[in-house]
Parts: sequence; structure tokens; C-alpha cells
Amino acid sequence: MSRLPSQVPTPEWTNNWKQIQPALSKIRRSMASLRTSSLKVMRVSQLDSDILDSELFDILKEQLFSALSLFKPTIKENFEPEMLGILNLVLFKLSIYDSSATYGSQLQNLKYRNEWKHGGVLESIAKDAPLTKSQKIAYGVLTVGGQYAWTRANRYITEKGWGELDESDVRNKVYRILQTGEKYWKAFSVLNFLVFLYNGRYRTLIDRILAMRLVYAKKSLNRQVSFEFLNRQMVWHAFTVSHK
Repeated sequence: MSRLPSQVPTPEWTNNWKQIQPALSKIRRSMASLRTSSLKVMRVSQLDSDILDSELFDILKEQLFSALSLFKPTIKENFEPEMLGILNLVLFKLSIYDSSATYGSQLQNLKYRNEWKHGGVLESIAKDAPLTKSQKIAYGVLTVGGQYAWTRANRYITEKGWGELDESDVRNKVYRILQTGEKYWKAFSVLNFLVFLYNGRYRTLIDRILAMRLVYAKKSLNRQVSFEFLNRQMVWHAFTVSHK
């Protein structure tokens, strides 16, 4: 007659684990309600990264226009918005779209993160949520596409003299709507900058709209400036000065 296999006894730790689950759940709920320290990112680093990006763009633009000087001057006059748009698009693809940081931000040990994933107690966690593809595409549309569309539209409206037409003309109404929209955008941008100076979040209005916040790429360098970054900035400064 075959013997039935003996039942394996349940380890004692499993019973203890089940017993402490209510206490652990209570602790988790209490920790979630605790207020954590807010993430601090130096404002000067964020502003310096924008200056470095502007200097890089100016250098590339100057080189592009120098190359175009060998051709007919009408090429630059007629297609300047398109050429600058392509240049901005290339920089966007090689920086924010590929690495979630501009070249100036990388020199300042900064990168963008998805702030929608860091609300409340998750603001200061060690792991940063990467930008989504939708955020990157929207950023490119608003910055590269928006800047090109605005420049081209302003040039066309100025050439056609829409602002000098009769007020009842539809084209004059479009001109006034665009001018009013520009004033509101500048006003909100100034307001956003004042808020940025207060709390250090969202350097630009587009960053705030898309919840793209600049944070430290390497947390170990957030309280001291690495000599590597200092050296790179000095070389970058010498490079930009020599090309002016």
C-alpha cells in the first residue's frame, strides 16, 4: 500500500508576514502624507544653459550665412526663415529629442524630466521620469515650428501691409489678432519668469505648459560645480569669443 506524501509545513515567516501587512499599510499611508523637501536646482545654471544654447546657435548661424555669402544674396533674403528653421530642427533632434537635454544644459549638468510623474512626495525621488515622445514632439512643434511659422507670417504680413489696411478688412483684423496674441504671450512669459525666479521651476513658458523641468543629470554634482564642467565652460567661452 503506497503512502501519501506528507504535507510540507508552511514556513513561520509567511504567517508573520501576513500578520504585519495591516501595520505596513498604515505606515505607507502615513509616509505618503508626509511633506518631503522640495527639489532645488540652481537658477543661475538654468539661465546659463540658455545663454550657451543661444551662443551655439549664433555661431552656427554665422557660419551658415558666411557660406551663403558665396551665392546670390537673394537666397538669404528670401529663405532665411526656412534655413534658420532647419538649423533649429537639427539642433532639436540632436539634443532634446535624442538625449532630453540641450548642449548648454549638458554643460551645466542639467537635463529635462517629465514633471507630471513627480507630483507631491515624488518630487525629490532619486530616479527621474524621462520625457515622453509626445512631450518631445510637442516641444519641437512649439519651439521650432512655432518660431518658424511666426517669423514667416510676420514677414508676409509686413510685406503685404496688412496693418495699414482699413479696420473693416479681414486681413487687418488678422493682423490685430496676431499683435494682441503676441502681447499676451510676452506678458505671460514675463509672469512665468518671475515665478521661476521665486521657485526655480520652469525657465520658460513652454517648459511649464509641457511640464518639462530642468533637473540635475548627476545628483552627486548638485551642490558643487565639477571641475570637468568648469573646464568645458571655459573652453566653450573661449570658442564663442574667438568666433565673434
